[in-house]
Amino acid sequence: MKNGCSNRKYDFDKITDRRNTGSVKFDSASAQGKPEDILPLWVADMDFPAPPCVIDALVKRSQYGIFGYSISGSEYFKVLRSWFSERFVWDTQPEWVIQTPGVVFAIHIAVRALTEKGDAILIQEPVYHSFSEAIGVNDRRKVVNPLAFSKGRYSIDFEDFENKIVQNKVKLFILCSPHNPVGRVWTREELKRMGDICLKHDVIVVSDEIHADFTYPGHQHHVFAGLNPEFSNRSVICTAPTKTFNLAGLQISNIFISNPDIHRRFRQEMRKCGSRSVNLMGIIACRAAYEGGGEWLDELKHYLSGNLGFLRDFLRERLPQIKLVEPEGTYLVWLDFHALGLEEKELENFLVNRAGLWLETGTLFGEGGEGFQRMNIACPRSFLEKALLHLENAVRSLSDHQSESSK
Repeated sequence: MKNGCSNRKYDFDKITDRRNTGSVKFDSASAQGKPEDILPLWVADMDFPAPPCVIDALVKRSQYGIFGYSISGSEYFKVLRSWFSERFVWDTQPEWVIQTPGVVFAIHIAVRALTEKGDAILIQEPVYHSFSEAIGVNDRRKVVNPLAFSKGRYSIDFEDFENKIVQNKVKLFILCSPHNPVGRVWTREELKRMGDICLKHDVIVVSDEIHADFTYPGHQHHVFAGLNPEFSNRSVICTAPTKTFNLAGLQISNIFISNPDIHRRFRQEMRKCGSRSVNLMGIIACRAAYEGGGEWLDELKHYLSGNLGFLRDFLRERLPQIKLVEPEGTYLVWLDFHALGLEEKELENFLVNRAGLWLETGTLFGEGGEGFQRMNIACPRSFLEKALLHLENAVRSLSDHQSESSK
């Protein structure tokens, strides 16, 4: 595998104007009832251009001019295998891979293929809201193992985890690893303990590992299926280059299923939904990114660590009322706003109309989300600083108002 797109360094400080480009993040404010000039730090895509090697590959393919039905080819799978082997010490096989338009799509397919209507599916809230949606719209029953929050850190209540599985006859567990939005990178021991419980009770694990490439120093992502051959035999591993290289609009993901029966059922459900192929340009971008984007990613992770440090210091020194739940992975941060003393709707109104910020409200992520907000820090530092200054001014104004009201 090549180590990078080139020997040059990458400029993540550069501001790229995304407005009027059809960007969901920047161009849908008015449609969603937000002010046009609001600063968006919500949806999980980055404000950085994709690696030059990806752009070059897409331009070259565009110049060819024919965009007919396409296949990935053996080289695609070699590059894919190499990425996971080198980055995660996980050996994969080409026959395990199913390409889908996205991880969310794959989760819906897994729910439909591996459970029946009315079956119980376990999730760990607060968690990415699409998990709950995939359960509800497909007429399955949601069971929640709430993450335990203590001293600023989230952990798993394993006793509750197993009890919920037994009491509800859970068929499927949707794991978020690394966890969105609380930022945990589960340890090997935590993953093995969950896996052992699922094996004991014949629960299939669908593991959303789309944020796997984003871990902060001192933390290592472990592919769930790579921890135990039995885990691999009872799991669906959902991966994609889209978060890592900012390619979400190209709709490409790689789903690994080593169990032949689960693999067959998954493919059969895809055929029922009329899905047979993925975006050609997604294939091109994925191969180019995994083949040549390693250096770019390493520099990006260093930059994101800098953004996290900037945010951490800013909150500690200038906004101590707002607590950072220290992330171990992802470029999404979970902020605790409880000290402001605002009800959920008041907090949302405060952030939108007084701070001019568009974050993701915590209740969107389910049980335990009230009083929290999710912020995306994958942006140039100057943009992050501008947002935090907006927030500081708004909090100061709120404090002044609350002081006046108490007199």
